Amino acid sequence: MLTLISFVVTLGILIAVHEYGHYRVAVACGIKVLKFSIGFGKPIYTWRLKNKSTEFSIGMLPLGGYVKMLDEREAPIGPAERHLAFNTQPLKSRAAVVAAGPAANLLLAVLLYAVLNWSGLQEPKAVLSSPVAGSLAEKAGLRGQETVQQAALEGDELQDIRSFEDLRWRLTQGALDGRDLTLVLGADTARAGRTVRLPLSTLGSPEADAQLFRKIGILGPWTRPEIGGVMPGGAAEKSGLHAGDVVVRVGDTAIMDGPHLRELIRTSIPTSSTGAAGIAPQSWHILRDGRPLVLQVTPELKPVNGTMVPRIDAYVGAPAELVTVRYGFVDGLWQGAVRTWQVSALTLRMMGKMVTGQASLKNLSGPLTIADYAGKSASLGWSYYLTFLALVSVSLGVLNLLPLPVLDGGHLMYYLWEGITGRGVSDAWMDRLQRGGVAILLGMMCVALFNDVTRLLG
Repeated sequence: MLTLISFVVTLGILIAVHEYGHYRVAVACGIKVLKFSIGFGKPIYTWRLKNKSTEFSIGMLPLGGYVKMLDEREAPIGPAERHLAFNTQPLKSRAAVVAAGPAANLLLAVLLYAVLNWSGLQEPKAVLSSPVAGSLAEKAGLRGQETVQQAALEGDELQDIRSFEDLRWRLTQGALDGRDLTLVLGADTARAGRTVRLPLSTLGSPEADAQLFRKIGILGPWTRPEIGGVMPGGAAEKSGLHAGDVVVRVGDTAIMDGPHLRELIRTSIPTSSTGAAGIAPQSWHILRDGRPLVLQVTPELKPVNGTMVPRIDAYVGAPAELVTVRYGFVDGLWQGAVRTWQVSALTLRMMGKMVTGQASLKNLSGPLTIADYAGKSASLGWSYYLTFLALVSVSLGVLNLLPLPVLDGGHLMYYLWEGITGRGVSDAWMDRLQRGGVAILLGMMCVALFNDVTRLLG
C-alpha cells in the first residue's frame, strides 16, 4: 500500500508542477486556458476558481496531464477572442509556454535539493572500506580506513568532501566523463596524509551500475565487520551466528571491515553455480562479547537479478559512522542548483550513450521501477523520498526537452525552425514527425516496461 500511495503522490506532484509551469506562463502571456488536468480519462473531480474561466480536473489515469488552451487549430474562434488564442501569440511567447513545463520540473528539483541542504542530512563519513582485489583503488595504493578530505576531477580545483555520498558522486562523474580523480587523504595513527590519483579514464565507457564501483574498487564506507540482524532459518542462524558477533578472520584471511566480509561471502564460490555443490563450509573466527569463537559457516545460494549469489541471510557490517551535512540558505540553494545541473548533464550523457550503443538499454526504467523506488524511499524516511522525488523531477524535465515531436522539446524544435526560416513547419511534415515521435516514444516505453518486469522478476 505504501508503494502505491508513494507512486501516486510522486506522479501527482511531478505532473502538477509540470502542467502548472505551462499554465502559469500561458496566463502571464495573455493566453486563455480552457482546461488544466492532472491525469487522463474520465474526471473524478472538477472545479473552477472564482472569476476564472479555466476548468481544473483530476483524471482517473494518473500517468500524465495537459493544459488545453484556446487555439484556432482546434476549433473556430470569434474575432473578440482571437488575441487570446495560443496560435496567434508571438514566437517567443509560444516557446516560453512550451519550455515552462520542463523548467518547472527542474526548478522543483533545485528547491527539493535546497530543502535537503538546509535541513541537514545524516550521511556516512567519507572513510574508505578495503578496496576490491585487483581494482583501480587497490592498484592506486588504497588499503582501507583512509579518510577522504578533498577531491578533484582532472582539470578542476580541489573541493572538500563532506560525506561518502559526496565522494560517490565524484566517482560516478569521473567514470562517466572519463576523467581521473585526485583524492587528498587525511593522516591517521598508521599513515601520514597523502594524495592518491584514481585513473578513472582507463575504465572506457562504463555504465552507472554496481559493476562500475566494483571496477573502481570502492564499494562503500568503512564499517566494523559485525553481524547485524539474523534472518530466521538462514545460513547465519544455522551456523550459530548472533547479532553483535565481530568477525576477525575467515579461514586464513583477516577481515578488514564490513564490505570486505561481504565481498568474501559473495566470492566464496562462482556466482554462475546453480546448485549447492561446491559451497564449502568456512571457518569463521569471531569475537562474541569479547570471547573468541570459531564457527563453521556455509553460505547458501540465493537468486539475485537472475543470478545465484552466495548469502548468509544476515546484515553484514555495523552501521557506518555518520556526519551531518548542512548548508546555509544561499549555499544550500546554490548547491541545489549545482546538483540539478549535474544530474541533468549525467542524464543526458547516459541517454546519448544509449543512443550510440555505448550503454545498455537496460538503464531505461519505467513506471514499475519508479513505483518500487518510490515505496522504498518513502519507507526509509522523508529525506530519502525527497531525494528520489528530485531525481525523478530532473529526469522528467530532461526527457521532455528531448527533440522528439510529441514532447515539449519537439515543439521547441518546430519553433527553432520557424525562428530560422520565418515560417512554421508544414502540416504534412508535422504529421510525419508526430508519427515518428510517437513510434520512438512507444518503443522507449516498451523497452522500459520490459526492463521493469525483468528487474522485478529477477
